[in-house]
Amino acid sequence: MNELNGFDFEDLEPGMSASFAKTITEADIVLFAGASGDNNAVHLNEEFALTTPFKGRIAHGMLTASVISAAIAGRLPGPGTVYLGQNLRFKAPVRPGDTVHATVIVKELLPEKRRVTLTTTCSVDGRTVIEGDALVIPTSRAARAA
Repeated sequence: MNELNGFDFEDLEPGMSASFAKTITEADIVLFAGASGDNNAVHLNEEFALTTPFKGRIAHGMLTASVISAAIAGRLPGPGTVYLGQNLRFKAPVRPGDTVHATVIVKELLPEKRRVTLTTTCSVDGRTVIEGDALVIPTSRAARAA
C-alpha cells in the first residue's frame, strides 16, 4: 500500500479484488435526483412506479453504479485512481433499502500506459444487479519518481 492507503500500479496483480457495500436509502434517491436532475417518476413516485413492470420504486441505475466508484476510489486500486471509462449492463432493479455490494477485480494490467482493466459487479442479496468493466489509471511509484 502507498501513503494514500491505496495500491500503486506496481503493486497490482490480475485477480486482486476488493468490495464495498452501501445501503441505498430514501435520502440517497432524493438527493441523487436533485443533484443529477433525473426526476423520473419510477424513482420518486410510488403510485406511478406501482404501474410499471417493477411494481414499485427503484433506485437510479447510475446511483447504484456509483457504489462501483466507491470501491475503486476507496479500496482497489484506491485513493488517487482516475476513471477513464466504465461499461455497465443493468441486470435487475435496486430498491430503496437494498444493500448494494460492489466488487472490483483486476482483470488486466496495461504497463505501457500504466492502466488497469477491472471487472466490476454489483449485487444485492447475492443476485447480480450490474456487471461490467472499468478502465482506470492508478497511482504509480514510477510516475511519482519521474
